[in-house]
Amino acid sequence: MLGTLTRYLRLMGYDTLSANALSPGNPREDTVLLSIAASDGRLLLTRDAELARRGGERAIYLSSEDLTEQVRHLAAIGLVVPSLRFDRCSLCNTPLRPAKKREVEGADYAPKERQGLSFYWCPLCRRLYWEGSHTRRIRRQIRDAVPDLRAD
Repeated sequence: MLGTLTRYLRLMGYDTLSANALSPGNPREDTVLLSIAASDGRLLLTRDAELARRGGERAIYLSSEDLTEQVRHLAAIGLVVPSLRFDRCSLCNTPLRPAKKREVEGADYAPKERQGLSFYWCPLCRRLYWEGSHTRRIRRQIRDAVPDLRAD
């Protein structure tokens, strides 16, 4: 599974689906994934060489388990431009919108010092996002993956 990569791609602004959203134990999971990729015009990223072979040009095989290597590979083949955009919820893929004051104030996990921070809200899973130490860590990982590109 590529769950961590899925979350990072969402934070980079890419519309992604994850096999984790499928019913567990589905013996036809590979066929379902290939069908979704074909019908939605998506690319299938996988660590399963046989699934990538079956997917043909709709599938990308990622040999590494390392997130940095995965991002580096996708950037090298021109599929992603590594940058942190806060366009999508990292959990559910819903487009984010600027958070309203009441949403920020209602999130007990939001930082107490809010001056100068921008907040974003997922209207589906009701999750609050902001630029903090976690985003600095993610930016650093993206920058490490592809040092010659900006990780805004």
